[in-house]
Amino acid sequence: MTDNQSSAGTSHRIFRKFAYLFSAHWIREVLQAVFLIYLARHYSETYGQFMLAISIGQIMLFVAEFGLNQHLATLLARKADYPSTILMQVTLVKSVLLGLSWLGMLLFIFWQGYTPELKMLVIIISTGVGLEALASSFYVACQVLDRQDVEGRWRAVAAFLGFGYGIAALFGGLGAVFVAFFKLLETLIAIFGAGMSILRRARARIKPEHLRLIWKTWRGGLVYTLMAIAAIFYNKTNLFFLQKYGGAVGVAQYSVTWQIIDGVSIMVSGMLLRRVLFPLFVKLWVSNREEYFALARNTSRWLIATSLPVMFILAAESDRIIPLIFGDGYADAVWMQRYLVGCILFAFIHNLAHYLMISIQRERLLLIFYVLGLIFNLICCAVLIPRYPLLGTALSIVLTKAFVALMTVSFCQIRLRMIPLSGLFHIFLATAAGVLLYVVGIKYLFREAGELLALAPMIFLAWKWRRSLTQKAEQVI
Repeated sequence: MTDNQSSAGTSHRIFRKFAYLFSAHWIREVLQAVFLIYLARHYSETYGQFMLAISIGQIMLFVAEFGLNQHLATLLARKADYPSTILMQVTLVKSVLLGLSWLGMLLFIFWQGYTPELKMLVIIISTGVGLEALASSFYVACQVLDRQDVEGRWRAVAAFLGFGYGIAALFGGLGAVFVAFFKLLETLIAIFGAGMSILRRARARIKPEHLRLIWKTWRGGLVYTLMAIAAIFYNKTNLFFLQKYGGAVGVAQYSVTWQIIDGVSIMVSGMLLRRVLFPLFVKLWVSNREEYFALARNTSRWLIATSLPVMFILAAESDRIIPLIFGDGYADAVWMQRYLVGCILFAFIHNLAHYLMISIQRERLLLIFYVLGLIFNLICCAVLIPRYPLLGTALSIVLTKAFVALMTVSFCQIRLRMIPLSGLFHIFLATAAGVLLYVVGIKYLFREAGELLALAPMIFLAWKWRRSLTQKAEQVI
């Protein structure tokens, strides 16, 4: 076989593996969107309760996984034992952590004095979300063992049956408690399907020395785990305060707009920074510092130039976007979105600074920043939300994101000169031109024309810098 044939075959296999996961991901995302949007449009209070329960479950999931998936992949790749043995050992550790987090969840909901129905909803849904920690073990094994087809198949089947049940239950008019089993059903199907596929010829033996090996391997990633836990807490704490002072309806008002804002932030952070640029930063810090600095600066200015038009559209069109997607019952979400759009800029530049700090091995300092951010968030929630439930909820997360970004970006600016001053000057000029065009368009034309004119300078700048960023990344690759 020639080198070209080998390369083509490898590329084809990589694309095929990606296609399995990509298709399963979008099947789940579409079904989840249909389920949540229908719930929000027809049962706003129940939607708020479901979002609260999902948030509690996500914290349980983080605690149960506790960074073990990365180390599970390492153990499987090293082939220290039968895959089934390693899986059972890690699953045992996760089960203990999940049990502890489940007890913590029970203590929390009784301490908060939730109604019996809300307690039941939280228990059912959060248990389903938390159990994803066990399903993810089998998915990691599928990835390491080149069985992405199995992972994609069971992700899609589980999502179809779980959300399919939830959608059917909603259309059938079943009570909220019965609908809540959608998540538990999805996760149990995933565990059973992927688990049976991987453990079909199981030779699992629990060895104490292997549990010690898991602890040693996992301990090296403890800093990253603690960062993730701090981040999930400061992103979710305001929701728990809002439930106490604003009720499920208040949670629903916040959640519909936060889904949009957070979705944009995660898309850029997950797809571009973590999967594409972060590996390049790690490589360049070791091999070519000059290219590293250039790529960081090109990325930062492009992210800022991209975030501003997105923020503007989501703020200016919030009175149309929210009713179009979620219905007419979310008037408070419209004005809240105009505050929350600030999170997009802070998330974009902070996430870049986050990966830059990891690439230069300053993760311990980054952990300190995250812990300080969590403390700051708790103070904001305690001070603002009791007096102004909805406004305080929005301000607490915006101020927290700004505070964390201030610390991480300031460090990277001092240490790495992350944001070029010339780029900031061009952004300032484009913003000023956009404001002027917006005023002229609104006064002499109509709303949509003013918005399009306002976007033009910054979109042109973002397009120009995107070409530069793409060329720089291709040179490195």
